[in-house]
Amino acid sequence: MSDLIDDPAPGQNAPEFTVSEISGEVKRTLESTFGRIRVRGEVGRVFKARSGHLYYDVKDDRSVLACTTWKGQVAGLSVVPEEGLEVVVTGRLTAFGAQSKYNMNVEEVAVAGQGALMALLEKRKKQLEAEGLFAPERKKPLPYLPQIIGVVTSPSGAVIRDILHRLRDRFPRKVLVWPVAVQGSNCAPEVARAIEGFNRLTPGGALPRPDLIIVARGGGSIEDLWGFNEESVARAAAASDIPLISAVGHETDTTLIDFVSDRRAPTPTAAAELAVPVRLDLLAWSENQGARLARAAGQAVQQRRQRLNDLSRALPRPETLLETPRQRLDQASDGLPRALTSVVQRRRVQLSEASAALRPSTLRQLVEGRKDRLRNLSSRLTLRPIQQDMQRQKERIAQLGQRLDAVQRQRLERQRQQLSAAGRQLEILSYKATLARGYAVVRAGDMVVTTRSAAQQAGPLQIEFSDGRLDLGAALAPAAAMGAADPKPKSKPRTKPKTGLDEGGQGSLF
Repeated sequence: MSDLIDDPAPGQNAPEFTVSEISGEVKRTLESTFGRIRVRGEVGRVFKARSGHLYYDVKDDRSVLACTTWKGQVAGLSVVPEEGLEVVVTGRLTAFGAQSKYNMNVEEVAVAGQGALMALLEKRKKQLEAEGLFAPERKKPLPYLPQIIGVVTSPSGAVIRDILHRLRDRFPRKVLVWPVAVQGSNCAPEVARAIEGFNRLTPGGALPRPDLIIVARGGGSIEDLWGFNEESVARAAAASDIPLISAVGHETDTTLIDFVSDRRAPTPTAAAELAVPVRLDLLAWSENQGARLARAAGQAVQQRRQRLNDLSRALPRPETLLETPRQRLDQASDGLPRALTSVVQRRRVQLSEASAALRPSTLRQLVEGRKDRLRNLSSRLTLRPIQQDMQRQKERIAQLGQRLDAVQRQRLERQRQQLSAAGRQLEILSYKATLARGYAVVRAGDMVVTTRSAAQQAGPLQIEFSDGRLDLGAALAPAAAMGAADPKPKSKPRTKPKTGLDEGGQGSLF
């Protein structure tokens, strides 16, 4: 009886677990059984906590899987989960024992198929378009000839070489390259930072702000170009104060940055062509405009000249304008003698009429009246104002005389100095100083003798030394004859010096 009571009930030999132990066991079982897995589904509810962690659901038509991406893992996601997006998530299953729930820690999110990417792209496109980022009135005109061009692209690809080569061929400009990743998870944040960085530069600073930005990348699949479809890149391009050209992919490729940029280029080479004009074409256009301007100016001058000639033919000749005044002058000159005779006769008659009324008594009364008026006026006259005026005039004349004397003395002193300077200059230039050095002047009457033949032919000679003149008379004749008999002198004659003495009275030196 006691044995029956002591035996445990059936099933009572199973081990007992605490709640925490069973939760930990379930967590270890899940993590060891599944490990790293990939799950495909549609993104449901998405919630980003203040801490930076991302919570969302991945579901299908029957079940929902809770997913978590921690703050440190969010930056590494190539695609940020959005509600309604079909994705493939990669991570590890784990359990959250506090609420008896399991979830998936997602380390990577990829769009499930190109159709899902296109659906996401259309969704973003409609959202940005609704905000007005695609409106034509927001787009800024491109500068005609930018001084500095900023290029956002990979520095190691062929894109930057194509852009630089095309700019060098068309119109060389300064280029600032901001290196970025053009695909992968780092593409979108780096491109957005590059656009914002160019806009933060100071115009004219050490690193000058560009006048135009080109965002360029070569062709590729939609996955390769997905970084340029990110919302952050589109908003950075729309907020740029610098005009922006997008040149992402080939002509058939379209990304969100193409819609928000100020101008889209089908290729990076075409973006360089949009950025600058052709230098040779610009020079040719300038020369053509200059030629047109010169022709237009010449034609305008010719038209004005022709119009002036036409108007001058309609004007009367000067002789015609003077004919009528000349006739009036002739008529007036012919009538002048008669008019003078008539006036004199009329004045003579008037004088006779006036003199007939005059009598000697009337004249005496008139003279007496004038005498009385004269006496009255003379009694009121005095010499004081006249004397005062004469005194003022004398003082003024005295002052003027003093000033005139001073001016005359200054003028005489100035002329005396000029005369002294001229005398000193004359003494310097005079031939007298040359005579003092042992030279002499030979004259024959008023003529200066400068050669031997002239001395032989001349009459009496006169030699001027520094201390006076000597008349030779005919005493030079034997010497001249002797000189003629000996045409070959033993000693070489002295070379005659060149002087500045003119022919008018200064003479020749020897």
